[in-house]
Amino acid sequence: MKTKNNFSLQYIFINYALYIIMALMILAIGMMSPKFFSLRVLRDILMQSSTRIIVAMGCMYILVSGSADLSGGRTVGLAAVIAGSLAQKSDYYIKFWPNLPEMPLIVPIFAAILIGLIIGLSNGFVTAKLKVPSFLATLSVMMVAYGANQLYCNKAPNNSQPLGGFLKTFSELGTGSFLNIPYIVYIAIFVCIFQFILLTKTCLGREIFACGSNQEAARVSGINVFKIQMVTFALAGACYGLAGCLEAARTGSATSNYGNGYEMDAIASCIVGGCSMTGGVGNVFGVFIGVLIFNIINYGLTFIGLSSYWQWVVKGLIIIVAVSLDMRKYNKEN
Repeated sequence: MKTKNNFSLQYIFINYALYIIMALMILAIGMMSPKFFSLRVLRDILMQSSTRIIVAMGCMYILVSGSADLSGGRTVGLAAVIAGSLAQKSDYYIKFWPNLPEMPLIVPIFAAILIGLIIGLSNGFVTAKLKVPSFLATLSVMMVAYGANQLYCNKAPNNSQPLGGFLKTFSELGTGSFLNIPYIVYIAIFVCIFQFILLTKTCLGREIFACGSNQEAARVSGINVFKIQMVTFALAGACYGLAGCLEAARTGSATSNYGNGYEMDAIASCIVGGCSMTGGVGNVFGVFIGVLIFNIINYGLTFIGLSSYWQWVVKGLIIIVAVSLDMRKYNKEN
């Protein structure tokens, strides 16, 4: 009986300790400022979380397949700038493309997703074809994306100024709502549902999990590992591109620094939500909750007037605890 209790306590510690700690942090914030638990604050948190949820869903594809991706944040930034440059009013005084007529809403959305796909496929090719470890491959592509973004923003007449003057239809995409729920929340939920169906109800999803669990075993069983890596990086890139477009629409602006650090938040949210750094494990609902928890804590620390620098300290500690617990689970299972 004693052994069983010890096992139960150990199981709870490994699997739920982080959730308990973060729940206590949220309760402490609420006790310090009771207004934190209000519908208005919840709506703000959902709006801020929506783009990060989409980025985390893209990151989840990569982690489940057994790889890593550090290019997510800079892809978001490049997609935001490209979408913003194509969504400006014709009479804006520093229009990025002065001779370009006003574009329909689908154009900046499509352009952002396309640039995300290109970056994702580049990551997949370098990783799967050139056999560069995904960590280094995506780090290199991240640097290329950031440099390209800086060059793009520095083009005359913009000269690295923040983009603005967006069309009403584009701004409505990020700030409008239906039944008092923002459009971008619906989009984030749709992405989650799509990912859940793809990963759990399709052959492609099963192959992604198989590759993440044991790549050599998957290859021997007839799974095209190259295809799976290309598809997962492409899907992740598309998510990053969409998130960049929505982030520009939500904030009404875009600069080359958009998306900075989003990849770290996404990885941390995935680990907190049940994904494993060793691959083959992932849960859409868990990742969704992981993003919400992170954003509730970030918003809460700001809400009670704590310096934003503390957010980095808290997030860093959460990542350390999350990864260490993940590795402990992995070692225990093996």
